[in-house]
Amino acid sequence: MESNKSRRDKVDKQSQRPPERSAEGTPIANKLLLSIPDREFSLLRPNLEFLELPRHQILHEPGQRIEFAYFLNRGMTSLVILTRDGRSVEVAIVGREGLVGTPVAVGLERGPYRAIVQIAASGFRAKANILAEVLPKSPELRVILNRYVLIQGLQVAQIAACNRLHEIEQRLARWLLMCQDRIESELLPVTHDFLAQMLGTGRPSVSLAAGILQRSGIIENLRGAVKIVDRKQLECAACECYRAMQQFSYTVTRAPHNLQVRSRSD
Repeated sequence: MESNKSRRDKVDKQSQRPPERSAEGTPIANKLLLSIPDREFSLLRPNLEFLELPRHQILHEPGQRIEFAYFLNRGMTSLVILTRDGRSVEVAIVGREGLVGTPVAVGLERGPYRAIVQIAASGFRAKANILAEVLPKSPELRVILNRYVLIQGLQVAQIAACNRLHEIEQRLARWLLMCQDRIESELLPVTHDFLAQMLGTGRPSVSLAAGILQRSGIIENLRGAVKIVDRKQLECAACECYRAMQQFSYTVTRAPHNLQVRSRSD
């Protein structure tokens, strides 16, 4: 017979699982949407539209009005700074752990970055004005999004420091780890040209760094992709910036403690 302790352990494990949710008949995998209470999700659910997002699709441009906020189920989006001479560099990446369109979460209509899909994605979008109307009635969602905005700001600052201070091999290792964390696959569909653009350096430098990592048995360079062979060693090869960002990221979707925020409708 199953003991009382075993039954309690089973109940505890079940209670720790994220809720199973869907919108428009599609299961939700976005961690932010899975972390909020049922009551708050029910306010947002009728306004969620599922869509596929092909690679290179631009979700919003710097300085332009943000029409939609995106909650990704899979894939990855880059936030990119553009310069007048046509150059660009990535300052943050977003997967199913987050939200594309964070300015909307803090009451802004525009942002400073281009948001572009870098690895084919799918997910849900909500009109920016609708999300702004839902947030005052959803205190836990508001807290979680505020946390995410802060963590994304830390990511932007850390990547800026990383690009200035660390060697290309360390930066490449850090980026590959961040990418794998978001798409949850050992095979990353990225080219050396793409990596050079994201890291703000030349393709020869990226190819040299990737070659060093491959000869160490850490990655395998394939046609149009990079395969992570030894993640533990890749973590050792990365600079301190990866660990600095990781130590804060897990706090985003933790249940807000002693939340006493009242909605405006109360």
